[in-house]
Amino acid sequence: MQRVSKHGRQPREDGPMENGVGQEPGGPEPPPAPRPPRVRPRLVFRTQLAHGSPTGRIEGFTNVKELYGKIAEVFSISPTEILFCTLNTHKVDMQKLLGGQIGLEDFIFAHVRGETKEVEVTKTEDALGLTITDNGAGYAFIKRIKEGSIINRIQAVCVGDSIEAINDHTIVGCRHYEVARMLRELPRAQPFTLRLVQPKKAFDMIGQRTRSSSKCPAEGRVASGKETLRLRAQGPATLQEGPSATEEEAARRVDDLLESYMGIRDSELAATMVEMAKQSPGTTALAHGLDSVLGEFAFPPEFVAEVWAAVCSTGGAQE
Repeated sequence: MQRVSKHGRQPREDGPMENGVGQEPGGPEPPPAPRPPRVRPRLVFRTQLAHGSPTGRIEGFTNVKELYGKIAEVFSISPTEILFCTLNTHKVDMQKLLGGQIGLEDFIFAHVRGETKEVEVTKTEDALGLTITDNGAGYAFIKRIKEGSIINRIQAVCVGDSIEAINDHTIVGCRHYEVARMLRELPRAQPFTLRLVQPKKAFDMIGQRTRSSSKCPAEGRVASGKETLRLRAQGPATLQEGPSATEEEAARRVDDLLESYMGIRDSELAATMVEMAKQSPGTTALAHGLDSVLGEFAFPPEFVAEVWAAVCSTGGAQE
């Protein structure tokens, strides 16, 4: 028999007890326990010296300098011995040059210092026909030689050669745009000397002046469209999806503009500029953004306008 209160209503049944205090039925449930933090996957990359070595494994780097340090540690060499790295080929192939992104399945080949050579050049034209890039760790090197140019006529100068000095003035530690400017400012009709360091070559690469189309067993495994490790000059490396076809095309066009205006190629710089253009409402904002982040390059206004047009033409910027 149920009791009835003096007001004629049935008393409520007691709700669930928590810490000795009754709770209303259907009341808010306690918040769920926080999820444990996501464990970052262990990223291990395979590496070899390009001229030949056992395979090593490296991990725990966040930028190019740290990457070189890890490779040097594996092979018991100094990081300053490494001129540049290529992905998935031991050849001096500038199309496979390691930039700011590494596919999680990529195989890293380190090209180390080989023979030093000096060449005398007479600047008979304003342009030498060189395109310069750098390894992000203090070495500028030749990425492209224009057909029919002054440098093209000097057989001793090869793609992949690091430029160590101009007229005995060392340029180790200079960025690619600084080296390109120094070469551009050399007077015409006056000979100058380049001290170059060529990458150490395996026997099957001796006599090679430009990249070959032949493949080694590790080639062809670039992780296109998959996650990549993005190396940054500042801040930690991040895992992200590989660039889309649109982003790759925009970055290629911007890299072409860098070569045309400044005599350099830099895929990571080009990708950074594409990202900035995508986030900018117009050329003025893009110019301000580039100046605040990359002011040392002193990009001319017409170059910024062409970058904006290149990114817009691929559908990557806000028109």
